[in-house]
Amino acid sequence: MAEKERAIKVVAENRKARFNYAIEDTVEAGLALTGTEVKSIRNGKTTIAESYADSRNGEIWLINANIPEYLQANRFNHEPKRPRKLLLHRKEINKLMGAVDREGMTLIPLKLYFNERGRAKLLLAVAKGKKLHDKRETVKKRDWGREKGRLMRARG
Repeated sequence: MAEKERAIKVVAENRKARFNYAIEDTVEAGLALTGTEVKSIRNGKTTIAESYADSRNGEIWLINANIPEYLQANRFNHEPKRPRKLLLHRKEINKLMGAVDREGMTLIPLKLYFNERGRAKLLLAVAKGKKLHDKRETVKKRDWGREKGRLMRARG
């Protein structure tokens, strides 16, 4: 009964990514973590706001993600900003590396979460950076949506 009720638990979210980047595609990736990293992620103090993914030697790595040290681990602790390997199928890795090389895309993490089985997963987006005028247009659309909602509520 308890296992059926277990749902996806979002630990960290990169909310600025949808504003700064035009997202083309998303991929779910596993993470190669140590035990203290998993415990620290479960505490919920992880940040992925300034992180990105990069390809090295035919593998995809998560760079600059901050997983703070687990306080109870003392000398067996991990380094907070170390590069972490992302677990993907070879076909997915080739597809992502091709998009980055050919089309000038970047790999941006959107969410870090635990799935139904309790495994740490990362939602990775293939995105293209927005220019300043695109960001202004996004703000205009958001403001107009809010204003439209207010007008509709006031009208009844």
